[in-house]
Amino acid sequence: MKLSFHGHSVVKVITNGQTILIDPYLTGNGATDLNAQEENPDVILLTHGHNDHVGDTVEIAKKSGALVVAPFELATYLGWQGVDAHPMHIGGSHTFDFGTVKLTQAFHGSSYTEADNEKIVYTGMPAGILLMAEGQTVFHAGDTALFSDMKMYGEQHKIDLAFLPIGDNFTMGPDDALLAAKWLQAKKVVPIHYDTFPLIEQDGEAFAAKVNPGDGIPMKAGDEIEL
Repeated sequence: MKLSFHGHSVVKVITNGQTILIDPYLTGNGATDLNAQEENPDVILLTHGHNDHVGDTVEIAKKSGALVVAPFELATYLGWQGVDAHPMHIGGSHTFDFGTVKLTQAFHGSSYTEADNEKIVYTGMPAGILLMAEGQTVFHAGDTALFSDMKMYGEQHKIDLAFLPIGDNFTMGPDDALLAAKWLQAKKVVPIHYDTFPLIEQDGEAFAAKVNPGDGIPMKAGDEIEL
């Protein structure tokens, strides 16, 4: 399994011969190295409906034929836009040909602001994503505050790699994310959702250095990890 980080909360996973994009916010994202016109994933996984996570999902999915996996209300809304969407909900899991996806809690919001900026569409509850494939377990926390059930996720699942937001203001800040890393018992931790714009500027290297020695990985856009 190969995983790469592409700015903000964008993660690409290559596993079982398929390419997965998580929260593909590319257009308008000054922190990414990807171009929406060039991406051709098999699957898109979404944590919630905010525009900086849904991003280019509809355009990419229509072009590539990618399956979009998302919380129920968001999947329904995207299905109305003409994409192939698989709905899920928190606590549920489903085994696809690329691996198993389970949605976890995330304490945040979830809505989509339409292009004319005159309508905000409620898109259900936000989620985190547990992706299990090739004997590995990857956790993408999405946008979330710290919550104590992360201890349970760490006890239930042997998490090999966790992507945790550290930007503060809208999500956990670095201190809470350090506690989340401890509770999740993740073998490796990558900070995400920071430095995209001034309000969430953080020092990813300083955060990573405070995680258990060697377990924190401050990835730059385009960096890759192999599990």
